[in-house]
Amino acid sequence: MFRTALSLVLATSLATGAYTEPYRPQFHFSLPHSWMGDPNGLVYENGQYHLYNYGTWEGATSKDLVHWENVPVTGPQRDTGSNAFFSGSAVLDTHNTSGFGTAQNPPMVAMYTSVQEGSGVQAQSLAYSTDHGRSWTRYDGNPVLDLGSKDFRDPKVFWYQGSWRMVITLSDQHKVSIYSSPDLKQWTHLSDFGPFGSVSGVWEMPDLFPLRVDGKATKWVLSVSVGSTGVQYFVGTFDGTTYTPGGPATYTPPAGVPLENFESGSYGDWTTSGDAFGAAPATGTLPDQQAVSGYVGSRLVNSFNGGDRSTGTLSSPTFTITKPHLNFAIGGGSHPYVDGAAPFGTLPAGEVFADFSGSTYGDGWTATGSFVGSGPSPSSLPNQLGPKVLDTFTPDGDAGTGTITSPVFTIDRPYIDLQVAGGEHPWGQANPTAVNLLVDGKVVASASGPNAPDLTWNNWDVRQYQGKQAQVQVVDDNSGASGWGHLMVGDILFADSPAQPWDVQTGVNLVVDGKVVRSATGGNSEALDWTSWDLQDLIGKQAHLEVVDHNSGGWGHVLADDFRLSDSPALSTNERAQWMDYGSDFYAENTWNGIGGKRVGVAWMSNWAYAGQVPTTPWQGATTFPRELTLRTINGKVQLTQQPVGAIGSLRGQAVQLTTSTNGTKALAVNGDTLEIQATLRAGTASRFGLNVRTGGSQYTQIGYDTRTKKLSVDRTHSGKVDFSSSFADVKSAPLNLVNGELKLRILVDRSSVEVFADQGQVTLTDQIFPDPTNRGVTLFAENGTTTADVKAWPLKSSWN
Repeated sequence: MFRTALSLVLATSLATGAYTEPYRPQFHFSLPHSWMGDPNGLVYENGQYHLYNYGTWEGATSKDLVHWENVPVTGPQRDTGSNAFFSGSAVLDTHNTSGFGTAQNPPMVAMYTSVQEGSGVQAQSLAYSTDHGRSWTRYDGNPVLDLGSKDFRDPKVFWYQGSWRMVITLSDQHKVSIYSSPDLKQWTHLSDFGPFGSVSGVWEMPDLFPLRVDGKATKWVLSVSVGSTGVQYFVGTFDGTTYTPGGPATYTPPAGVPLENFESGSYGDWTTSGDAFGAAPATGTLPDQQAVSGYVGSRLVNSFNGGDRSTGTLSSPTFTITKPHLNFAIGGGSHPYVDGAAPFGTLPAGEVFADFSGSTYGDGWTATGSFVGSGPSPSSLPNQLGPKVLDTFTPDGDAGTGTITSPVFTIDRPYIDLQVAGGEHPWGQANPTAVNLLVDGKVVASASGPNAPDLTWNNWDVRQYQGKQAQVQVVDDNSGASGWGHLMVGDILFADSPAQPWDVQTGVNLVVDGKVVRSATGGNSEALDWTSWDLQDLIGKQAHLEVVDHNSGGWGHVLADDFRLSDSPALSTNERAQWMDYGSDFYAENTWNGIGGKRVGVAWMSNWAYAGQVPTTPWQGATTFPRELTLRTINGKVQLTQQPVGAIGSLRGQAVQLTTSTNGTKALAVNGDTLEIQATLRAGTASRFGLNVRTGGSQYTQIGYDTRTKKLSVDRTHSGKVDFSSSFADVKSAPLNLVNGELKLRILVDRSSVEVFADQGQVTLTDQIFPDPTNRGVTLFAENGTTTADVKAWPLKSSWN
């Protein structure tokens, strides 16, 4: 995959262990003492399901996909000049086409991405096993396929009508390439698929397999992981050479009342300020700009006049909101509107303690570890004030560790304000990247980065320490194993008030009664995409639009087009895409080779935004519970449906069954930290209703349905530990229509996860959670009315003990 193989730097152990830690999954697979990355090498052989964690070659086998045995695996030595193993797949070469085994003892063959040291070029290599996957030997002819690309990875190999096929991604091009081979060693390019559907992240981990629709005609499912967005899938046809998706290739947004489409060649009665928007709408791409796409007609709003450094505002005349939705296309930089933000560069009254603009950190600053002899680095980071910053990214990259500490000073102001960028690895967790305030030798305040290069203001209220001696200490104890293993620090101020965030937005705002009530920003892309605002609560109000570019840094421009009021919402590309799962923690999904007529898949149950920060030890990461995949026609559309494999029944204890109703929140006679729940909920008069799991005190994870938006959601903002990453506490939702006013749910609750299967399984949501171990309750809730529920629940035994 596109990351460094994280598991290479983490300790490994093949001891099964007790599997009794507070957050340890009890019926989801996790490694005993290691990082669990993409589930790779999924192959069925001689009654055993094999699963491998590429990079460490740790493996496990199962007879039923529920009870796993960690097995000792000897992986191949590194390919010559290779410094990492990335993801891949395995097959049983039944006909010994590779010659690595015999007809009587056919080999298991793995094809994986090997990364060349220094160049970063990703090539495809082979390893084989003749002892049922216990030991592997690398092929002397590696690599077997090399395009000289740094974004060519994750081969999935399968048997097709007498020869081998492979799908593999050209990740940065959002393409899946299809190859054929007679022997797994010589590969011929057949065709490419894509870009298509969601391109909001790099494409990875492709899979291609046939399934019968409603048990009848066969279609082919192509799935591909998209950055950290999730796993999208297509249903189409495959003729052995080319994959063709079904469905329309273009999208037409809903009709509506036009406010402005900018096709007249002028802004008309819209007004401009600043120099970003020019004298008239742009006719596409501006000088020195990457190609702009996705706009309607021949003209659009484009604030790249003069490049990213130009700023300004384009304002519409006042109009009356007469429809429930406002649809428009937007692109450009991802810099959201922030309520109360101050103009760029605005600082509170006080003094600059450090700005790192010189050749050294300053008099009295000391460094340890990799930072001895270092000094400020020339940079051009978003929100940077001076020419340099303190940067712990050394010549060795993220591997550098140590501290950089200020001289002792007396706290004489009520606030210390500081700009921090880089890795989000807070103090108090393993391997921090943090800026600490030391008073009497103890850390009394701390800040970490946002996992981004943007210098972000942090404010320490130090009124209780005024008059005391203190130091600022920059700590980098992170070698980059989980990404962003460095920290950047900009200005540090001793101030009279907290520094406010700066207004660096690039976006579109709806203003009512002088206040911004809706806002949208771009996606750091020159491709415009549709967005929609729900205005049902604002119908009849007077409003105006502001297209705002207040950013002079990277992606410091905005694109906009075709504003229209409509009765229904326009859908973005991601909203139109078909997703295998709508939760935060479902990625790198893949299916087992060799099962036969059915298809079973599993995914990495984590997210790159916080994978290295989850509060688990001595392991990190798990897989989703294995799911059987089918194709069904639902509401006239062929959709992929998923259900937990049937062997989950072997874990069930005594069932609890009940029928109940509520017009508030009601505790159910269901309790446990490992549960399977099957429920039918009737909306009744409630506007929102659903179930809360792992409840106790103020903690709960809410699985709710909104009858107005027609969306099912999982809210984990109150689920327990959520502060280890600013990206973790979220609400994920999926579109879903009730059937005869009923919501059917199947929910798997483990010690640190929730998996939700809705209706026939065409909608699923998977999320990690980290509640207090004692919080084991389940409640039914209803808002603004009453709901009724039939609930059947089973406690689930551990699959490990």
